[in-house]
Formats: sequence, C-alpha cells, structure tokens
Amino acid sequence: MTSDGGCHGSGAAPGPVAAAHRPVDAHRQHDPAARSQVGEYTTSSPDLLLVIIQVTGVSLLPPLGIAIAVIAIFYCYRVHRQQKLSPSWESSKPRKLMDFSDNCAIILEDDRSDISSTCANNINHNTELLPIELDTLVGKGRFAEVYKAKLKQNTSEQFETVAVKIFPYEEYSSWKTEKDIFSDINLKHENILQFLTAEERKTEMGKQYWLITAFHAKGNLQEYLTRHVISWEDLRKLGSSLARGIAHLHSDHTPCGRPKMPIVHRDLKSSNILVKNDLTCCLCDFGLSLRLDPTLSVDDLANSGQVGTARYMAPEVLESRMNLENMESFKQTDVYSMALVLWEMTSRCNAVGEVKDYEPPFGSKVREHPCVESMKDNVLRDRGRPEIPSFWLNHQGIQIVCETLTECWDHDPEARLTAQCVAERFSELEHPDRLSGRSCSQEKIPEDGSLNTTK
Repeated sequence: MTSDGGCHGSGAAPGPVAAAHRPVDAHRQHDPAARSQVGEYTTSSPDLLLVIIQVTGVSLLPPLGIAIAVIAIFYCYRVHRQQKLSPSWESSKPRKLMDFSDNCAIILEDDRSDISSTCANNINHNTELLPIELDTLVGKGRFAEVYKAKLKQNTSEQFETVAVKIFPYEEYSSWKTEKDIFSDINLKHENILQFLTAEERKTEMGKQYWLITAFHAKGNLQEYLTRHVISWEDLRKLGSSLARGIAHLHSDHTPCGRPKMPIVHRDLKSSNILVKNDLTCCLCDFGLSLRLDPTLSVDDLANSGQVGTARYMAPEVLESRMNLENMESFKQTDVYSMALVLWEMTSRCNAVGEVKDYEPPFGSKVREHPCVESMKDNVLRDRGRPEIPSFWLNHQGIQIVCETLTECWDHDPEARLTAQCVAERFSELEHPDRLSGRSCSQEKIPEDGSLNTTK
C-alpha cells in the first residue's frame, strides 16, 4: 500500500512496537467511523468531568441538607430552652433587693457569675475600693467594730445600706479567717449573713481590714429578745431558721448536692446571730470558725485552741477534752451552744405564760462576763443548765422545743442531736396535726433531771 511504502521510505527501521501499531494507525486514518469515534471520546472528556461533578453534587446534597437542618433545629432548641428556663430560674432565685431604706438586706443571687461581678474586690482582687460612706456605729466586739454604711450607686442620689465590719491592723488573722469563710461560694444560704466583699484600706489611723455584708436593722438576736416578747410563731421561725443555718454550716454538701467544706462556728451565741426582717435568723461573726478540712492533722486541730465565749462553751470545751480524732466532735460543741440560744428564745415566748425580763443562759448564777473557771464550776462540777419552768411544758409545741434543747445540751457530746435533726423537728412543728398523737400529760420529765424545772 502507498502508506506502507511511505513509511518504509523514511530510512529508519521501525521498532517492533511501532510496527505493531502502524496497521492500526493506518486503519484509523482511512476509516471514517474510527476517526469519528476517536473524535467523540476526545471532545466529550470535559463533558464527562462535568457529569461526574454534577452526579457527585447531587449525591452529596441530601446528607448536606440534612446536616444543616439538624444543626438549625438544635440551635433553635437551645435558644428556645434557654428562654423557657430563664424566667423560672429568675423567679426561683432569691431576689436581689435594691431597697434603699434602713432595713435593706442585700441578697446575692446564687449564681457564680453574679458573685464574680458583685464581689469583684474579693474574688478578682481588684484594687479599686467600693464607694462606701460610713454612717453610724452599730456594734463593737472583741475583734472589730460594725458600722451601718451607704454603698453608693452609679448616681450620687442612690445607695444601698450595708454593714461594714472594720478590723484593726492587729486583728488581721481574724479578718482573714472570716474573709476565707465568706469567700466560699458554697457557704451561701438564706440563714447565713450575705457577704459582699473584703477590702484592705489605708486610713489616717493606719491600715484597716473591712468586711462588707448585708445590713439587718433589727440587730442581733440578744438585742431583739431584750426589747421584744415573741409569739409561738416567732419562736418557731427563729428556732427553725437558726437550726437550718447551723445545719448548712456543718453539712458537707449544698442543698442542690454540690460538695461543700463543713464548717464549725465555735462561737455561737445570741449576739452572733442577726434577726432579719421576716423574723428569721442568719449566722454571722465567723472570726473563730474552723473549716473541717480532712487533710488537717490532729496536731492542727489541737492547735486551734480553746475558743469561744465561756458562757456558751460546751462541757468538753471547758474541760479541754475534745475528741480530736473525730471531726464530728467540733459540730457537737456548736449544737450545745445552739441549745442555749434556743432556751433564750423560749424564755421570751408568751406562749409559756408569764414572761420575765431577758436573761442570758445561767442568768445571775454567773457574772455578766463569766470566766472559764466560773463556768467549769457551774457546768462541770454542778452539771448545771438553764432552768426550764414546769409551766413551759403545758404548751405542746414548747414542750417539744424543750425536749429538743435538753437533748442538745447533753453532757455526753455523742448523745446530742445533730443540727439537721433539730431543723427537722422544727419543720414538724409547722404542722400541728402531726403533734396530735403527743399528749403533754403523758410526757414525763426524765427522773435524771435532764429537764431542770422550777415551780
């Protein structure tokens, strides 16, 4: 063929591969159908790529659409759920009072972010001091003075009434102890004084240490009982709230279940308890308090010393024979002191009949500020306790209160009730129908004299 001759006329011997393909090339050159087929494959390559892309896109579109829809639905659900929960959460939280009157009580919301912003000076250690103007001196203790003060707001016309406890430079350790106790977010409770912040201030008299808290115009419980006779309902509210506050202090968890460090007050007395506007109690003055950290050694606990107010000291504290191996023994000393405070409340309740002028526990049996040795004679040697007149027991509710407080001031620490148990008993007193099965006439005063009665 002519084409073959042309190929051989090139002067070079064709290789085997070239020779093998030459007939095919020649065939395609002379075959119109073959040339057309090759052209189709050549010209359709971009179209084929486009088809592949389209098919891939169509196949991926449904799962991609589903994924976008799921994300959108989840986002809408979260937004809707947050909006739905927000009103109920706000209504369930204690309201933040912005009352600018004397009886203002700052109630911080139980939310970590609120605490962080409100107590910035304490938690974030900011150097800017709060705009506070001291007003009047309302109390003075062993370690500090307490002032009623004005916490100014954004405008000069508005302020909140707060309490400022001022420690002198020499009482830094007491200030730090109380600051550290208050700084525990899990301490927050309606029956524990609400804390705002702690500050270090330089004054003309030298460095001072401040604790800024809620202000309660009714004052401490001792002052309130001195000025007022209370009803049975008042006694129930005061006693119940006191027990709840101590139970929370002693507890190793919060009401919502968060872990919490147990704390013992170690100086419970009526002057260290404030009366709120609703006639419930809140605990204050934590300068001698102790965090029951399980890492503390027996030596650490022993070095904590004999602390508190002698009149309210438990027998084992007076005798310096506490069981340091058992941290519960510290809580039992608080329970003893609580019993004396409950007795003070009961002695000023008109439900018992004749109400005498206010007297602290043990009354005139000891001096106004008795020393430890004097209380040892009364409590240890004579096994003395405040007197419970027999006519108090004529009231069914008062009788239960008296039974409760006598169990709480038992000489044996392990025989005492827990604060939680006392709180539960007071809770039962809210429902008189539950007491119908208890007959005052059938209840007998124990022969061992645990109820010290007087005619």
